[in-house]
Amino acid sequence: MAKEYKVKRSNLDIEPHEVFLDKLAQYKEEELGLSEKKFEVPLKEKISYVLFGIFFVLAVILFSRVFYFQFFEGKKLYTQAENNKSSTNLITPARGIIYDKNMTKLVLNSPAYDLVCDRAHFSFPDGQISQDIKDISSATGLVAEDIANKIQGADSSEVLVADNLSHEQLLILETKINDLQGCRITQNTARDYILGPIFSQVLGYTARINKDEYSSSIGYAINDYIGKTGLEKYYETYLRGKPGQSKSTRSATSSKEADHVVVAPDPGDNLILNIDADLQERLYGALGKSIKNIGAKKGAAVAMDPRTGAVLALVSYPSYDDNLFSKGISVADYNKIASDTSRPLFNRAISAKYPTGSTIKPFEASAALQEKLISPNKLINDPGYILVHSQYDPSVVYRYGGVTPHGLVDMRKAIAVSSNIYFYTVGGGYGDQQGLGPARIKKYLSLFGWDQKTGIDLPGEFSGFIPDPVWKKAVRGQPWWDGDTYNLAIGQSDLQTTPLQVASAYCAIANGGTLYKPQIVDKIVSSDSLKTVQEFQPQIIRSNFIDPQNLEIVRQGMRDGVNKPYGLSAYLNDLPVAVAAKTGTAEIGVANHYNVWSSVFAPYDNPQIVLVVTAEDVNGLGAVTLPVAHDVLQYYFSKK
Repeated sequence: MAKEYKVKRSNLDIEPHEVFLDKLAQYKEEELGLSEKKFEVPLKEKISYVLFGIFFVLAVILFSRVFYFQFFEGKKLYTQAENNKSSTNLITPARGIIYDKNMTKLVLNSPAYDLVCDRAHFSFPDGQISQDIKDISSATGLVAEDIANKIQGADSSEVLVADNLSHEQLLILETKINDLQGCRITQNTARDYILGPIFSQVLGYTARINKDEYSSSIGYAINDYIGKTGLEKYYETYLRGKPGQSKSTRSATSSKEADHVVVAPDPGDNLILNIDADLQERLYGALGKSIKNIGAKKGAAVAMDPRTGAVLALVSYPSYDDNLFSKGISVADYNKIASDTSRPLFNRAISAKYPTGSTIKPFEASAALQEKLISPNKLINDPGYILVHSQYDPSVVYRYGGVTPHGLVDMRKAIAVSSNIYFYTVGGGYGDQQGLGPARIKKYLSLFGWDQKTGIDLPGEFSGFIPDPVWKKAVRGQPWWDGDTYNLAIGQSDLQTTPLQVASAYCAIANGGTLYKPQIVDKIVSSDSLKTVQEFQPQIIRSNFIDPQNLEIVRQGMRDGVNKPYGLSAYLNDLPVAVAAKTGTAEIGVANHYNVWSSVFAPYDNPQIVLVVTAEDVNGLGAVTLPVAHDVLQYYFSKK
C-alpha cells in the first residue's frame, strides 16, 4: 500500500512553477497514454509573469484604497462611525410669549410630545410589518400599515410618526422606547391662544413645518413648529429662539443610554404689543353684533394712535380659532373653514380691496386746497345732480346724481353732508370751476398712501390701487372719460384700498399732516423681560405734504359732520369727548348693496385715536358702522 503512494524522484530538480496544475497534468498524461506519470507540469514563463502582474495590481489597488480612506476620508468615516453609535438631536427652545400693551398674556406655551423615528432603522422585507412597527401601533393606536407607509414614503431620514401624544400613549411608549431602535420621544411646544378668534388675524398661529419651509430654514427639526401667519410668522426669528443640542449614545448591545445636553437652548424673545386686549375684544364684539343685526356677514376695523402710528386694535370679521391650527387641525374642521363663503382666514383689515365711497372726500378736499383750486368758503349749488354734455355729441347728456339735494354748500358743509355734487365739481370740474383731474387726484391719494403698502408688521398686506388714464388704456383698451373722473372723485370707479390704508391716511388728517407707518409691536424683550432687544420708535413715511391750515379746514368739516344738525354723523355727538367723523357708502355692483364706512378721530382738539370701521355687502343704507364707532369710543374714553 505504501509503495503505491511512493513518489518517484527524477534526477532533475523540481522548479517552483512545477507544483501548479498537477491535476491537469495528470489528466493530460492519462489521456495521452503516457506510461510515466508526473504530478507537476512546467508552466510557461509568460503565464507566471501574468499571474505575478495580477497579484501586484491587486495589491497596489488595495493599499491605495487603504491610504485614501486613512488620509483623505479618515475624519469623515470616523464621524460616521461615531454617529452609528450616537446621534445629535435639536432641543426645541421655549417659544416667546406675546403680551398686549398692559402685559396681559395673549398666548401660552403648552408641552407637546412626539414620536420621531429614523427611517434607516426600518426594513420592509416582502411587505411584512416589523415588530417595531407593531409595537408603535399598539402604543399609539395608529394603524400599523399607515405607520409603515409613512416611514417608507418619508422624504427625510427623520420621520414624525406620531404627534401630540396623549398622556397614556406617552407612558406606554416610554416603557418601549429603548427597544425601538432609531426612535425617540421629543418634547415640543404647542401654542394656546387665549382669546382665539378675537386675535387670530393679528397673532396668526404656529403649525408643523412643511417640506418647503424645512428645506429653506436653518436650525429646525422635521417635527418643529413654525409661524405660519400673523405676528407668529412676521417675528418668527425672535419668537423662535435658538435651538440647543443633545446627544444620545447606544452601547454595543444597542441599548440606549441617557441623553446629555451638548448645547442648551436659548428661549425665544417676548413681544409686547401696542394693542389693548380689552379694546380689541370690544371692537370685535361690537362689529360682529352690528353686522349680524343688519344681516351682513363681513367687515373690518382698525384703531390707531395718530400721534405715533401705533395700532391699538385690528379686527377682521368673521375670524377663526387659531387654536385649531396650532395643535393640528382635523380634516373636517379645515374643510368647514375653507368652505365658508365668508372666508374667515382672510384678513380684511390689511388685505381686502374696497372702494371707499365718500370716505375719499376729505382727502380730495385737502388736494384741492393744496392746489389752490378753490376757496374753502366758495359756495357751490347742489341741486342733487349735474348734467354733463358729451364732448363728441352735445345732444348726449350724462346725469351724475347725489343722494339728496343740499343747496348751497361750502367745503366744510360739503364734507359734513357728503355732497357728491360739490366733489364732482372739485374732482372733475364743472361750469366755471376747474377740477383736480385724475392725475392730481391720484397724486394726492398716493401721498396719503393709498397705492402702496403701509409697511405694517404683518404678512399679506395689499398695496392698494388708484386707477388712471394710462392704466385704463393699457389694461382695458379704453380711453378715460370725464365720467371716470367723477366716479373716482366720490370713491367709486376701480379704486381699491384697505381699511388699514384708510385709517393710516386719516391719522395724517387728525395729526396735522404726518403719515406714520402702522406698528403693532411696541417692543421685543428677552425671555425674562429684563432686557429690551428692540424698541420700535414712531416711523414717519412722509410729512408736510399738505399745509396744516388746509388740513384744519378739512378737520372742521369732519367735526361739523358730528355737531351740526345737518351732519351725517350726529349719532356720535353724545360721546364724552368731541369727535370728528366722515362716513362713506360705496356701490359694489349689486342693486341696493353697499360697502359702508365710518372714519372717526377723537378728541377733536388733541386726537388720541383714529377708528375706521367698514361693513361689506350691506343690504340697504341702514346704520351699521356708526353704532360700532359709538360703542367702542364710549368704552375707550370711559375707561381712560
